[in-house]
Amino acid sequence: MYIAQAYKFLHDWWRYAIPVLGFFGLMALNYFVVVLLDIDVDALMKSEIESKGSNRFFLENLIPFTIFLIGLFVWVKYVHKQTIKSLTTTRTKIDWGRIWFAFVLIAIIIITQTCLDYYLNPENFELQFELQPFLILSLMAIILLPFQTSFEEYFFRGYLMQGLGVFCKNRWVPFIFTSVCFGLMHAVNPEVEKIGPLILVYYIGTGFFLGIITLMDEGLELALGFHLGNNLITALLVTTDWTVFQTHSIFKDLSEPAIGLLAILPVFIIYPILIFIMAKKYKWTNWKEKLFGKVLTPIPETPELNA
Repeated sequence: MYIAQAYKFLHDWWRYAIPVLGFFGLMALNYFVVVLLDIDVDALMKSEIESKGSNRFFLENLIPFTIFLIGLFVWVKYVHKQTIKSLTTTRTKIDWGRIWFAFVLIAIIIITQTCLDYYLNPENFELQFELQPFLILSLMAIILLPFQTSFEEYFFRGYLMQGLGVFCKNRWVPFIFTSVCFGLMHAVNPEVEKIGPLILVYYIGTGFFLGIITLMDEGLELALGFHLGNNLITALLVTTDWTVFQTHSIFKDLSEPAIGLLAILPVFIIYPILIFIMAKKYKWTNWKEKLFGKVLTPIPETPELNA
């Protein structure tokens, strides 16, 4: 089992507590600073973009995730004595085919959905394509977005999922906890302030979707591919003046933000369809046990493992 792989390495509670408390402490500090100082996140972003340009602002927002991912990998390797492969998958090697399958699947959906929306509501879109800034954006996005999306997957669906699983000895606690925390992590995004807290339905629902495909597939590959495809294609294809990624994309969405289909369509329609497709392709079975069952120790505990 994917979660139980953590038993094979050093898994004392304090080894997990330090990076987890550090990350959530940083997120909490960021949130309380925004709330206590009554910072207008949207206005602050506009000011930064005007002074630095959207490409530089995009770059500066992605660099911390690169540092976070490298730091997490170093911590796992030297503190837990765990391999990155075991943090990624139960398979004998990382399945890049699964990563590409999920990437292409969500890319097709986003492109199709955007084209359909453009056809039905052309007045809501502005073509803003400029070759040079778009190429710069593409280069930055292709190089750096994998660090951002991979960090979130390795931290929530990998490190935190395994840590909570071996601590609680079940799957349902890490499944629910990581999904909700993943959604709440986006609470300071400018779109939450613009649309309202109901948009968190989308983020938390996405967390549950990623948790389901990770636990059912016994690995992170599908979640890694989906998350990267979603963020990369969106960043290159369409932007708005009120989302966290404001880029030199091909289109700008001029429509007024509203909760509507933005939260309902993916969570209650698209995600179930994707789960059905993946379940059929990879022959998932034993759903109740894999999502809510116990986490059993795969090998006898030894004193060295907890040294």
